[in-house]
Amino acid sequence: MKRRLIQNLSVNTIQLIINQLLGLGIFYVLSTGLDKNSFGQINLSLAILLTVFNILSFGIDQVVIKKIAAGADIQSILSIYICHVLITGLVFYGLMFSGVALFGHTNTLYTIILLIGVGKLMIFFSTPFKQAANGMERFKLLAYMSVISNVIRCFGLIILGLSHILSINNIILIFIGGDVTELIICVYLFSRSTKIPLTIIWDRANYFKLFRESLPQTGVVLITSALARFDWIFIGVIVSAVKLAEYSFAYKIFEISTLPLLAIAPLLIPFFTKLFQHKDMRVAELKFLVRIEMIVATFIGLVLNICWSPVIDGLTSGKYGSINVKTIFILSLCMPLLYLNNFFWTIYFAQGRLKMILASFIVTFLVNVTGDILLIPFLKNEGAALAFLAACLVQTIYYIKRNNVKQLANVWHPLIACTLGASLTGFISKILFRDTWPILPSAIAFYIVIIFITGQIRLSDRNYIKHLFNW
Repeated sequence: MKRRLIQNLSVNTIQLIINQLLGLGIFYVLSTGLDKNSFGQINLSLAILLTVFNILSFGIDQVVIKKIAAGADIQSILSIYICHVLITGLVFYGLMFSGVALFGHTNTLYTIILLIGVGKLMIFFSTPFKQAANGMERFKLLAYMSVISNVIRCFGLIILGLSHILSINNIILIFIGGDVTELIICVYLFSRSTKIPLTIIWDRANYFKLFRESLPQTGVVLITSALARFDWIFIGVIVSAVKLAEYSFAYKIFEISTLPLLAIAPLLIPFFTKLFQHKDMRVAELKFLVRIEMIVATFIGLVLNICWSPVIDGLTSGKYGSINVKTIFILSLCMPLLYLNNFFWTIYFAQGRLKMILASFIVTFLVNVTGDILLIPFLKNEGAALAFLAACLVQTIYYIKRNNVKQLANVWHPLIACTLGASLTGFISKILFRDTWPILPSAIAFYIVIIFITGQIRLSDRNYIKHLFNW
């Protein structure tokens, strides 16, 4: 078990690092090779498509992972899910394609959405194979299936950039080619690796049974999908594509900085499911896990804020650094909240408390949308970041209030200690030094001292590390 956990974590982390580096390469080529308006239009198109296809999953993807991890028949579940993505994906794209007659030829944005949508439809079709591999804890297989599109897109765009032929049309062709290839590779690798026969049989009774089981999670998906990209869409439509280009750049770096959370989150769903099945709550180890997550999140936020302006302005010729200083600071405050929210969400999902999770996301969504509507017209990108921070904080408070594991009642204390510690050390270091490079090591040193003083790291923690890897 210990060796398998370490292997899964290592494989998932490597896959995420590769994907994030490739994604960063894609983002860098597009942000520096295109003007802000074109870059903003592409990001607005991607935001709309990703939101729609996430919604079309209806939450079945997460339930599939849980059911497969609990020992359900993989072939039957996979067949049902394949039918779902084929029906919903084709119906949606058919409706979207029918809109060409109305305004597709005169609206540049609609044309971009329609063309990039071909590729995203292929990615949507590959989802059942990835989620089945996740539920089976075949993370090495999942890693191979998840990097194909980004590899093709990244290196394709680099070649276009070096050849000085980077254009919207060529970019779209690269996007479609990468996504189609990923679908083909996913089907091939899954079939060869698992030896599970791929059958597409319409099973009406079991489909609606799975759909009903997923209904509470469907609401969560509807809300989280809108929550994830509502600010992008709102900025692009209400403010401008240029401001969206600036905000999306900052948000993309923020997403990349949450890499540790992305690495551990897929492992927690099947793991926590089995944990609650055996009713073996190792509270001390869970508290230690939260402390480590808070330290990692706030440390990354500290480094990100100190290095942001000089590094990003240097890489983008002054296009996206200084203008996003306030935005990235606000977004970095969300990082520890996201870690804690994911911890609670995984526990509640494993417990089957889907209606409560749905309620939490409804509240979070309302806070975020209200904040966007009120703040973005006046504060623009900073308003979007503040609305997202408020939504994350409200969700954290809600989860803490609904916690039914009494031993975890104070699990949020490290959030306060680490966030205040990182903010204080960054502030003190900037007062003592003017240049970035003296500020960074001094802030890191001060932060280490603070987390030891506040008890976030203890000598006895080495025992918890052993217990975690023995789960």
